[in-house]
Amino acid sequence: MAAPISHIIYAQKYFEKNPSTINKDEFILGCLFPDIRRISENIKRKDTHLPDEILESAKMNREKNSVNLNFAGLTSFQAGWKFHLYCDMKREEILKNKKFYSLEGTSDFEASPSKFLEDELVYDQYNNWEKIYLYFNNAPKADLNIDVPRETFEFWYAVLAKYIEKKPDAKSRHIFFTKQFFLDGRADEIVKAVEKLKENKKIVDILKNISNEII
Repeated sequence: MAAPISHIIYAQKYFEKNPSTINKDEFILGCLFPDIRRISENIKRKDTHLPDEILESAKMNREKNSVNLNFAGLTSFQAGWKFHLYCDMKREEILKNKKFYSLEGTSDFEASPSKFLEDELVYDQYNNWEKIYLYFNNAPKADLNIDVPRETFEFWYAVLAKYIEKKPDAKSRHIFFTKQFFLDGRADEIVKAVEKLKENKKIVDILKNISNEII
C-alpha cells in the first residue's frame, strides 16, 4: 500500500502513458479516497478497499489479489478509486519481488515509515501541488455508495491538502499522523523510523523507483 503523495505520482505516470478523457482532478480525488478510513473508526477497510461496485468492474481475482486497469463504465472518481486498489497491490508485488521487507526496519509499524519516506522521495516529480491543494480544500461531492458523512469527506481532503502543501518533512509528517486515529499515539516513533530508513541507500533507491514500475 502507498501513501497519498505516491498515489498522486502514480496517477501522473498513468496519464503520461495512457492519454484519456477521464477528468484528472476527479480521478485523483477518487484515488486518495480509500484511505479516508484513517480518520474515522466508523469506516472499515473493507468498505473502501473492497467495495462491491468497484470489485465488479475490476473483475478482481480474490484468490490472486489482483485488479486490472479497465475503467469502462466508471465515473472519473470511481476510476481513481479503482486505480488506488491497483496501485496498492502492484506496489506490494514490486517490493516483495525486490525482497524489500527483508531490509532492516522496512516492516516496522506495518511498513508505514517506508510509505511516507517514499512520499518525500517522489514529491518533486509533480509540479502543480498548489492546484491539488486548492481542489482538495474545496472537494466536490462524489457518488460514494457508502455511508460517509459529508463533514468527514471534507475533513479528510482538508487534512490531505495540508499534508501535500509542501515537500514532507518530520514536522508535516507528525501533523498528518496525529490526524489518524490509529497512528496518533505512535507519531513520534514513526517519524524517527522514517529518518532512520533514509540512512539506508538501498531502501531509498528501491522506493525512488517504484513509481517507474507501477504502470
